[in-house]
Amino acid sequence: MDAATIAGLLADPVRLKVVAALALGAGTIEEVAEAAGLGLKEVALAARRLARAGLVHRDGHALVLRAERFSAAARAAAEAAPPPEPLSDDPAADAVLSAFVRDGRLVSIPSQRSKRLVVLDHLVRVFEPGVRYPEREVNALLAVWHPDVAALRRYLVDEGFLTREAGVYWRSGGYVEV
Repeated sequence: MDAATIAGLLADPVRLKVVAALALGAGTIEEVAEAAGLGLKEVALAARRLARAGLVHRDGHALVLRAERFSAAARAAAEAAPPPEPLSDDPAADAVLSAFVRDGRLVSIPSQRSKRLVVLDHLVRVFEPGVRYPEREVNALLAVWHPDVAALRRYLVDEGFLTREAGVYWRSGGYVEV
């Protein structure tokens, strides 16, 4: 069974509640109904559908969640997923960025300066060369990446990626595609 099929089965709120009750230790139709706040008929129908799909083993009124099926589907989905797009053409920079950037967000600011420079060079690309930004806009652009906008702003200025004067910032460093 694949992850998409499991997700489809669990999209039904009744089946989701049945699986949750089983995962939390309920072992019979009656226990599931009580734990999930559902009627016996609803639980029996959902359990039958889950059993046909192989996610629940049903023996009379006893129910057992087959959690290994969820794990196997998750592993298969992860193996089938395409590799992530590189964040940089440079393999060394990509390795650093892969360690600190997840889903378009900076998970942490590197403490090692060499790694921080790679990350800052990547972040500064949200700023257009030649455009002046008020601090409020700089904060908004950096907040998309990480909640500590003050630290990012300070690092960008201190390392020469941005220049600041009278509360206005502009890009003054970093790689620029032409």
